Amino acid sequence: MGNKEDHMSEELINETTATPETAEAVTETETAAGITPEAETAVPEETAAESMADYEKELTASLKQIHEGDIITGTVIGVTETEITLDLKYYTEGVIRLEDYSADPSCCLKESVHIGDEISATVVRRDGGQGQIMLSSKEANEVLAWDKLKELKENQTNLTVKIGGVVNAGVIAYVEGIRGFIPASKLSLNYVEDLNEWLGQEIQVRVITVDEEDNKLVLSAKEILREKANEDRKAKVSNVEVGLVTEGTVESIQPYGAFINIGNGLSGLVHISQICEKRIKTPAAVLTVGDQVKVKVINIKDGKLSLSMKALNDVAAEEVTEETFDLPETESVSTNLGSLFAKIKL
Repeated sequence: MGNKEDHMSEELINETTATPETAEAVTETETAAGITPEAETAVPEETAAESMADYEKELTASLKQIHEGDIITGTVIGVTETEITLDLKYYTEGVIRLEDYSADPSCCLKESVHIGDEISATVVRRDGGQGQIMLSSKEANEVLAWDKLKELKENQTNLTVKIGGVVNAGVIAYVEGIRGFIPASKLSLNYVEDLNEWLGQEIQVRVITVDEEDNKLVLSAKEILREKANEDRKAKVSNVEVGLVTEGTVESIQPYGAFINIGNGLSGLVHISQICEKRIKTPAAVLTVGDQVKVKVINIKDGKLSLSMKALNDVAAEEVTEETFDLPETESVSTNLGSLFAKIKL
């Protein structure tokens, strides 16, 4: 029996102990296949360091403490008609319901929010019933928006807003979730008769008044419209040349002259001294609003046209010139009869 056990032990040793030749053969096979002990375990040091750093950063973020009232920022990963889902880099997601997103009653989440947007919001509840953190960007806006609005006012930033309501003497639009008022006098360069025609329109405005204490935000479109009108006018005036004669319509009369509309959105002033040759006390003595008149452009300065009616008389005088001839003294014409008879030979 002892011999049998010794035989089994020898077989076990032979199976588990490699001879130098066997070990060398195995090593050659692995090398030929491109496999080395170092290759099996080698990992670039930089990659390993980056992976550890990323892991550590995510781990730290997931273990952070979040309390009610905190303002946190997340990335939008889902949007429905009623709520927004945010990735907070936390063990659970954040949710903002429509009523907690904006005070604007016409707000549409799918139009206002997109995947990848970053939103700052206030923690309302740490557990919304499904393990999610309930957030309110409306509350966060009340803390952050006023600073943003002051910055927008300071930089005179142009904003596109949608008119969402009509009130006495103006309309309502929301900026950064804050209700803003646009006076009727700031909606257009012209008088606004029916405010309801503006409801639902998108217009460009600037912030002109920010008062957090009184919860007052005032917007205006007029400054932007005036700047655009001035730019358009300059472009049109650049095509007008001094000396141009054209027809126009008297659009208004002032004590110092009359404004003439010469078309293409351009008007110019005919000073009282340029209306006619004779001296008049007031332009109304010879002109009436609506009159069709002919004028000449006599000056262009700072985008303003100076016109003249009187100068047209000079133009007419230049066109009707009297032809004169200078005769030599020997051939000058004379009506003296003595001179005439003296040249007659008998």
